[in-house]
Amino acid sequence: MDIRYLKGVGEKRAELFSKKGINTVEDLLYYFPRSHEDRSEMKEIADCNEGETVCVSVTVFSPVSEVRVRRNMLISTMIVSDQSGAMTVVWYNNRYVKGQFMTGDEYILYGKITRNRGKKEIVNPVYEKKGGERFTGKIVPIYPLTEGLTQRIVQSSMELAIKAAGRLKEYIPSEIREKYNIAELNYAMKNIHFPEDFESYNIARERFVFEELLILRLALSGHRKENTQKSGAVFSDTSCVKEFVKKLPYPLTKAQDRVIREILSDCASGGVMNRLVQGDVGSGKTVVAAAAIYAAVKNGRQAAMMAPTEILAAQHRETLDKLFAGTGVTVVTLTGGMKAAEKRLAQDMISTGKADVVVGTHALIQKTTEFSDLALVVADEQHRFGVEQRARLASKGANPHILIMSATPIPRTLALILYGDLDISVIDELPPGRKPVKTYAVGESMRKRVYAFVDKNVAAGIQAYIVCPLVEETEKSDLRNAKELCEKLSRIFPDYKIGLIHGKMRAKMKESVMDDFMKGDINILVSTTVIEVGVNVPNANIMVIENAERFGLSQLHQLRGRVGRGAEQAHCIMIAHGSGEVTKKRMETMCVSNDGFYISEQDLLLRGPGDFFGTRQHGLPEMKIANLFKDGDILAVSQEAAREILAEDPSLSSEKYRALKERADKVIDGGIVMN
Repeated sequence: MDIRYLKGVGEKRAELFSKKGINTVEDLLYYFPRSHEDRSEMKEIADCNEGETVCVSVTVFSPVSEVRVRRNMLISTMIVSDQSGAMTVVWYNNRYVKGQFMTGDEYILYGKITRNRGKKEIVNPVYEKKGGERFTGKIVPIYPLTEGLTQRIVQSSMELAIKAAGRLKEYIPSEIREKYNIAELNYAMKNIHFPEDFESYNIARERFVFEELLILRLALSGHRKENTQKSGAVFSDTSCVKEFVKKLPYPLTKAQDRVIREILSDCASGGVMNRLVQGDVGSGKTVVAAAAIYAAVKNGRQAAMMAPTEILAAQHRETLDKLFAGTGVTVVTLTGGMKAAEKRLAQDMISTGKADVVVGTHALIQKTTEFSDLALVVADEQHRFGVEQRARLASKGANPHILIMSATPIPRTLALILYGDLDISVIDELPPGRKPVKTYAVGESMRKRVYAFVDKNVAAGIQAYIVCPLVEETEKSDLRNAKELCEKLSRIFPDYKIGLIHGKMRAKMKESVMDDFMKGDINILVSTTVIEVGVNVPNANIMVIENAERFGLSQLHQLRGRVGRGAEQAHCIMIAHGSGEVTKKRMETMCVSNDGFYISEQDLLLRGPGDFFGTRQHGLPEMKIANLFKDGDILAVSQEAAREILAEDPSLSSEKYRALKERADKVIDGGIVMN
């Protein structure tokens, strides 16, 4: 039912509701309160204390009088009493209360108690005539609002919506609800909005958190190909990796060793590995991937490693060449930027099996690229590739094992949803001797000192990044932009070569600038967040982040990870504007911790999952009621229920699950990027 036809709404209010995404009665029912006020407990005037927000039952002692203090300030007052005493009711700029109250009338008031010249006052209270209470004397929902929508409008509309909807059709099967102790829909809908008590509210909330997470998981399952039934290449000899580890110039961390064992167990099992390896910047993910590649090659198979850029592909090639030196493993590169003759030679080596390992970009998934016996695919920086691209790479072999490497630490709760069908390994330990990046948050007043610090270090041969959130100035934004800052820095540091790299540049130009920076031809690189992914420049040990408050914590952590790749102490200086509590908390988090998983959890807590990833990129819906940080227990239960449902009916095509499927189909937009 269109919300316009709900009693008391009409066209104008429907437009206001539409701004909050509410267009139907069902949309309104699922517009959950952000909190509840307990107006059920009545107090006598004598027992009311300053600062309390209370409910009182009073009699009008004298009607409303008005005083205009100045042109834009009208103060309305009224005296009320009960058997314990009297107090003043005060309204500011409310011209509607004059003439509404008659001496002797009885009202319920709900508001905040203050004192003025020693006398108690209740300020701007909610008021209802005694005997006609709707939103006093009970627990009352408080909703997020938009301009023009008041609490009273939303509360009244919600009451009417619950009546208009009648008995709602349940869509979670009864056996699922009974097994997981989940409330029935109609009980939950009434008590999420107008609960009898807070225990009833908690039962109702648990139902809708479970429902939201269950439906999200079922929706995401439709964007994945389940691989549990497939048979994959069997690596019968996994002990060969011991010889690879012995040749390494440094010992593995316990975390690396554990993750390698998990990967090898998958590859020897006879099934298809689908594993996500999460590790902070510098935790040694590449060595773990190399161990898996080595196992594939020594078992007579081919492996491929896909990187998002040619620079990163070249960097991986260089790393693998060093790791495989003297082992007889042949590594070739295949990228779009190679000359035609080089590309043909590489493709010939790949198709004939002369190439054991192929490191490349999107050129790996072109039709002209054929593999001899592809058994392992490693995808680097998973969030840069869509499912379709990885599927095309996987199709080059017969059900190859898939290993996805991510330097973006994702809180376990979120990973359970996003990668529910993948096994997750976490490298939660940094190699010994790696120095944490020293991080500082400063205001605009410190800019001269920051530039002096950059000057001193660059003069000593260190390279620096300066990161901006925007490319060009816009009329509506005061953010420092990369082009303008690049020009300014060229004047401040005339003796240094300043480079510029941003997202609007052509890929070839970006790679050329980055290549110059890696070679040391550029001293200071002004950049937008395109440097966030992957590239290793050991000599770059200073990073200045402009308008740091505009970045998410996880993004700041990824940026910071670009420095401190060498043996020298690295520094990250965040220039932040604004003194709000959230900004302070976020900057403090960055300064006190270098732990990407802790930071990502704080990011999720402060911003929510949609902002955590960037909704446009990942298609994740905004959570209406679930809090992934606080609802871990319900999340685990909902995931178990989802697995049970999908095992019984993978396509949700039966009558039993049809209503759930309809809801799941509405949740995710068509452009979601998922594994």
